[in-house]
Amino acid sequence: MPDASLASSPLQVLQQVFGYPAFRGQQQAIIERVSSGDDALVLMPTGGGKSLCYQIPAIVRQRQGLGCSIVVSPLVALMHDQVYALQEAGVAAAYLNSTLSLEQARQVEQDLLTGRLTMLYVAPERLTTPRFLDLLQRLYQRQQLALFAIDEAHCVSQWGHDFRPEYRQLDILPQQFPGVPRIALTATADHLTRQDIAERLQLEQAESFVSSFDRPNIRYTIVEKRDALAQLKRFIEDEHEGDAGVVYCLSRKRVEEVAEALVREGIDAMPYHAGMDASQRQANQDRFLREEGVVMVATIAFGMGIDKPDVRFVAHLDLPRNIESYYQETGRAGRDGLPSHAWMAYGLQDVVNQRRMIDDSPADDQFKQVQTGKLDALLALAEAIDCRRVRLLAYFGEPSRPCGNCDNCLNPPDVWDATELARKLLSTVFRLQEKSGFGFGAGQVMDVLRGRDTDKVKQYGHDTLSTFGLARGASEAELRTVLRQLVATGALLVDASRFNTLHLTPVARPILRGEQPVLLRHLVTPSARRRASGTTRSGSSKLSVLAAQLDDAGRQRFDALKRWRAETAREHGVPAYVIFHDSVLAAIAEACPDTLDALSGISGVGEAKLERYGRAVLQQLELA
Repeated sequence: MPDASLASSPLQVLQQVFGYPAFRGQQQAIIERVSSGDDALVLMPTGGGKSLCYQIPAIVRQRQGLGCSIVVSPLVALMHDQVYALQEAGVAAAYLNSTLSLEQARQVEQDLLTGRLTMLYVAPERLTTPRFLDLLQRLYQRQQLALFAIDEAHCVSQWGHDFRPEYRQLDILPQQFPGVPRIALTATADHLTRQDIAERLQLEQAESFVSSFDRPNIRYTIVEKRDALAQLKRFIEDEHEGDAGVVYCLSRKRVEEVAEALVREGIDAMPYHAGMDASQRQANQDRFLREEGVVMVATIAFGMGIDKPDVRFVAHLDLPRNIESYYQETGRAGRDGLPSHAWMAYGLQDVVNQRRMIDDSPADDQFKQVQTGKLDALLALAEAIDCRRVRLLAYFGEPSRPCGNCDNCLNPPDVWDATELARKLLSTVFRLQEKSGFGFGAGQVMDVLRGRDTDKVKQYGHDTLSTFGLARGASEAELRTVLRQLVATGALLVDASRFNTLHLTPVARPILRGEQPVLLRHLVTPSARRRASGTTRSGSSKLSVLAAQLDDAGRQRFDALKRWRAETAREHGVPAYVIFHDSVLAAIAEACPDTLDALSGISGVGEAKLERYGRAVLQQLELA
């Protein structure tokens, strides 16, 4: 039966349970639609308040006597974080996954059947088992099944960046439980992926809500890869010393190497990849979530669903597969809305590796064509000499203006006309194959152009080619930059099955004829870029942003509150941000409330947290 003493409008739930005064963006329209029993497809960026779009309807419908809501989530870490946070807010939530003992799992099932739960988190694999479907049918027959929320819905699409076949089985929900509203949510999906999500989940008639993809607090920086590890160390030391961050690498071996190298430099770093011992991997993830200033070096196995709000940077040492992956991964920075950084080092070998993975995959030609197009869009972003954010948002169909907060806006690159050098490179590739009957790699092409009399050049008689020595004044770095651009734009094809040999494509013709210019940025060393931009060692951006809002006394209160929160989080066995986010502590430190009523007026302090922690917070303020 519904509890008449509890307010059940969406706004009242937002204020009383979560402690926020008002909805943001499209939240209210989405929540009211789903609360009233209608379906919805929601695209909202990470940090945009996506989880509230199903959590509040679940609470509203439970208070109306409509039963428990089922949240489909792909990762254990995501389930744990959200359930802990809901429980701290006074909501009866639970998860059902492999981390529970048999006895614990049976208790959760019993709580589900007896109406004690408002929300239950499950993986798609468990939801589609006969046992769990039977439990749901029993609830459905009693009209106690309130809502299905399908989080990370891009996993259902083969065109998405994290396709999971088990998500396809979720089409049984409208068949077996007609009339139960469904909401599918994702932070990342282009137009093709959105269509596929709607079709696969039978949500064609659902209203779609597409929020802005812009994350204005994130600064996008892409640098030419030279010594990637040295560049990463310099980036962390110069701009994010002491900050929490994630570094993505393509291979497990690289993850281990980079983590060890960062530790040698005095950076608190840990590895994370699927090849590690499961207990060690979990321990590393728990430490990253619970402690401050830890850097996680990981493959893409890490990250989806991680709710840590104070990640100040995400760095890529290898090129992601597509813009969706890049956007999703960089979106793990700055969930708290504070200034954060997305940094990537990118080079020719990245392009070769990604194209090879597409070519070598067992997928059909249509799939390869789509994936190649997605990679091309990412390469265009990496090679851009104009605003990165404009290009990124345009990919998702969102018009925008230059942002003033990406590397190209902050330090407009000096551009030079590389057309003639590009034509010489393309001509050399053509003449090498014409003379020898087979292709050669980038090294031989550059040796010929620079007029180097190597043994290999002499062996094949390439010193007699008309292009031999035509670019004696060009450096190897310049030639590699032009080669990367030509491969990225598709003018050159790298044949991985034949020792990474280079071959011309039809895209090269207009460049060879001088009909299409090739414009590139001048190479700029990191030190020169810092001198030009006035960039200096900034230390912890997190601390400087929050501390700037406070006077000396406020900073003391803030530090005292953080110490109390850390101790409380350890006692409860949860991440510190589950207790209160940094921004909430900063607001409390600034306002310095002296009563529970005054504390309740701080955004982010709901009724349950006020009752649980209110007096302890006031005590800390008195002692600070």
